[in-house]
Order: sequence, then structure tokens, then C-alpha cells
Amino acid sequence: MKKIFFAVVLLFIVSIAIAQEKKVDSWTDGKYVKVNGANLWVVTVGEGDPIIIIPGGPGGAHIGYRDFDPLTKSHHQIIYFDAFGRGKSDTAKNVAEYTLDRDIEDIEGLRKALNLDRVTVLGHSYGGVVAQGYGLKYPDHLSHLILADTFHSFVMWQENDDNSNREIKTNYPEIWEKLMTIRKQGAVSSDQLHQEIYGQVPYGFLYAYDPSKFESDDSKPYPNPNNTKLYYQMVGKDGDFIVGSDIGTFDYRQKLKNLKMPVLIYSGRFDRVAVPWMALKFKEYCPQAEFVMFEKSGHNPQVEEPEKDFAVINAFLAK
Repeated sequence: MKKIFFAVVLLFIVSIAIAQEKKVDSWTDGKYVKVNGANLWVVTVGEGDPIIIIPGGPGGAHIGYRDFDPLTKSHHQIIYFDAFGRGKSDTAKNVAEYTLDRDIEDIEGLRKALNLDRVTVLGHSYGGVVAQGYGLKYPDHLSHLILADTFHSFVMWQENDDNSNREIKTNYPEIWEKLMTIRKQGAVSSDQLHQEIYGQVPYGFLYAYDPSKFESDDSKPYPNPNNTKLYYQMVGKDGDFIVGSDIGTFDYRQKLKNLKMPVLIYSGRFDRVAVPWMALKFKEYCPQAEFVMFEKSGHNPQVEEPEKDFAVINAFLAK
């Protein structure tokens, strides 16, 4: 009888462990939350102190950020969401509704809708632009601010354009020649043919230290993973060459010194987008922050050096 009892208990424990280890599904295991009049798709993983992950782009959905899941092992609850116009969330009837200010306000709306008091915000790339704006406008609701491979100003974003194009011209001259041909004919970044040619440059070339880590993608298709209409609305119609619109005007450089919450800023040495020489300027503009350079990463240390990245984040959050 005792053997049966212990077998039942063991089976119960194993079933709980399996249930706990079951990966949260971004397609089905979320919920819609009404934020500023729009339904935003929200997926939470783990339990503990809340961390809101703000995706990059602008225009990217949360699905590409599930690499942050391991942070839940250190008693953090990761809150992923598709911002307005991305992924499974509502889209705008008029692209003019997509603005940096709207994205900042939606973080505050999301915090309120989830009944959270103070949160950690981790913004990656464009998401870091939103995170900085949120930290400056709503500091009382932030416990920690993490800025990953991001931009402090339109000046830095323009350097992204200039450096990326310089690298393409040098290393992919055949693609560059195609671009120059259609640009002489009047094409700009937002034109479909221009996007197709620009997209011929391998992602790993501009964004990775080790491109092989980005070559295979066996995941099933996710709805609206990259909204290009939103992207060019916010960076300008020729935003791959000359930044305009909201991205052409934002500038946090003189304000970052006023942030009072703990701030972590990190970048990848081989990031050809958020270029290191400009990323290091964060030390000047936000001297109170902790700054880390990942020496074997490009634009995504959470993919290329995850153990080091998460150790840095956990140590920072423990302060």
C-alpha cells in the first residue's frame, strides 16, 4: 500500500514539474488587454517581479524576444506584448496613428491595465527609445530601466543608417549597385522594390558576431511580425538612408542624467546598427548608469551571449 501511495505522490510531483516546464505558447497562451482604445496581445511567462520587454523595429512583434525566457528562472515574470500595430494586436486605420508618443503612453497604459505598481522595463533597439521616453515621463513607476543595444538620439540612428550603408557598399557591392540604380530613378526606402533589394543583405551581416546563430528559423509563422508600413511611418519614407518623422527628431541626450532609478545600458561590440562608438556616448549622457559591452555579440546579446547577458541583468536587478 505504501508503494502505491509513494508512486501516486511521485507521479503527482512529476506531472507538476512537466506542467511547470511546458513552454508558454505565444500564439495561444496570452490574452488581449485594452490599452488606450486598442486590444494589445500580452503573453506572460514565469512568476516574480515584473519585467516588461519592449521589442525593437519599430514594427517588430514580441515573438522574436522569447530568448529572454530564462530570466524567469531567477524569479522574474516576463511580460511580452505586441504593441499597437504589431503581431496579434490591433492595427491602425490610419498609419499616422503610429507615433513614438503613442508607444510610450501604451507602456503606461499596459502597466495600469495589468494592475502593476512598479515595473522593470527592458527596451531593445527601438524598444529602448520607447523605454527611455517612458523612464523620463513616468519615473515613479519604474524600479529598474534596462536599455539594450539602443539609441540615445536621432543623431545615433542616422549613424546607424550611414554605417549600415557603408558596410553594404563595401561588402555587398552588387546589392549596392542595384540600390543606386533604382534610387537614381527616384525610388526611396519605403518602396517595395527598394525593400526587396535591401533585404538581400543577410541579417547576420549587420546584426551578428556569429551569423550562424541567426541562419535557421524553424518556428511557425507569426501574424504581422514586422509591420513595414508602421516602420516607414516612424522612420520616414526614406528612413534607411535619411531618418525622418518621429525617429528623425527624438533626442534624449541632455535628459538622461536626470534618471533617478537604477539604469543598465548594454551593447554588442560587433553591432553595426547601434554602433559602439556612439553607444559609448551613453557613459557621457547617463553617467549614473551601469554600462556593459558584450565582446562577442552584435545587436542581440540575448542570443549570442545569453548566459553572460542574463547574469548581468540578474546582478543588476538584485541591487
